[in-house]
Order: sequence, then C-alpha cells, then structure tokens
Amino acid sequence: MADPNYFSSTDDIPEAKRDSGSVKKSSVSLRRFPLWIFWFFLGLLSALAGLIFSLATYPSAESTTAIAVQPLVQLPTVDTPLSAAGTSQGEPRQSLLGHLAYEEAPESELVALTYDASIRLRQSAAAKFEAMFAAATAQGIYLVPLSGFRSVEDQEYLFFEVKAERGQTATTRAEVSAPPGYSEHHTGYAIDIGDANFPDTHLQVNFETTPAFQWVAQNAARYSFELSFPEDNPQGIQYEPWHWRFVGDPNSLETFYQDR
Repeated sequence: MADPNYFSSTDDIPEAKRDSGSVKKSSVSLRRFPLWIFWFFLGLLSALAGLIFSLATYPSAESTTAIAVQPLVQLPTVDTPLSAAGTSQGEPRQSLLGHLAYEEAPESELVALTYDASIRLRQSAAAKFEAMFAAATAQGIYLVPLSGFRSVEDQEYLFFEVKAERGQTATTRAEVSAPPGYSEHHTGYAIDIGDANFPDTHLQVNFETTPAFQWVAQNAARYSFELSFPEDNPQGIQYEPWHWRFVGDPNSLETFYQDR
C-alpha cells in the first residue's frame, strides 16, 4: 500500500512549472498597482520638504536690515540759498540806501596810480587805466584820476561828516555818496575820472560835456571799464558820469555782478 500523500495539490505540478507560474502571478500583481499614486505621494513629500526648508531659512522681518539708497544727484533744498549761477554761495549781498556792500581790497593788492600814492587801485585795474590814459593822451585828451581806493574809515568821513556839514538826510546823502562799507571804492576797482583841462567839472554832472568824458564813453570798454551809475540806474543812485569801475578779470566781474 502506498504511503499517504501529505502534499497539497500543487505538489503534483513539476517544480519548474510551479516556479514560473508563481513569478508570473507576482508580476501581474505589480503591473496592476496604480503608478500615479506612487508619483503623487513622492511629489507631495518633495513639496512638503521644500516648504519646511524655506520656512526654516527665510529671514524674519525683524532680522532684515534696510539698505539706504542714495540718489545719484543731490537736489538743492529750500533752505539752501543759490547764487545767480545756480551754485550755493551763502546769503545774497546786503544793501543799504540803494548801495551794495563791498569788502575792502587787501593792501597787498593795491598799487600807486600817482607819484604821491594818494590814489591807488588794484594792480589789474591800474594797468588798464594807465593804458587808457596813454591812449587818450596820444589823441590830445588829458584824463586825470580824482579818487581810487577808499577805506571804510575814509568813507565814514565822506558820508557822515559831510552829511552833517551840509545838513543832509541819510537818504539825500546816499544819492551822491555811499555809506561806509557800501562803496565801490572799497574794492580797489573803482575810479573817479576828470578832465585836466576842465577842473571845474570834476565830480559834477556837467563832466559829461567835456572831451575827456566823451572819449572815455567811446573807448572805456576797450580797457574793461564801465560807468557804474548811468542815468536812471536800477539802484536809484544819482547819475555820476565821473565814476567808472573795472570789470576786466574774474574777481572784479564777480564783485560787481554776482548778485545781480
């Protein structure tokens, strides 16, 4: 009698066939598993990991430092005074009774225009006046310098003492003489001119009738001189045909025109 069979029904199948059938069944089970679920969860995990990393490394608002951005061009503010050229040059020049304030010329820049040194000008102005004087003399016109540089102290006498002697008001005196500190003669660039042949016209309006005035009026610009107070001048100063100023270098030009 045969021994009892203790194997399952699969034991009747040859070993080779059992193996191949098992593999095939497993393979079929894997292919039936939805792959999109796998990739979905993989992507979800990646997104969560990225979010956690960003939160951990992103700086808080309190820890960030603001960066100040400087403008390329610094615009002037309302509190910054500007000169006529558009550059900051401090407060405009002061004026008094129609006259503008001027500083005294340094003694080191003044040279004698006459033998006794009673009349002095800045070197640049003196050189041009001497050239103008020589040209006029060559044509039979005899100019005479009457006044050049004057200190503030000199101007104090001319304004206050003469005003008192003549019984003039400050306004009336200012029409013909500047208050101390406000005279063009302080600069060393201004000069009063007369006609040597007509001394009675010196510092008088009728100087304009002399050959000297007529010649200077036609030729002064060639030597960089101009009339300071022509008729109906904007400063309201009395017409002074004898009073001329030099504007032939940068400093003299700025002295008289910077604030106008």
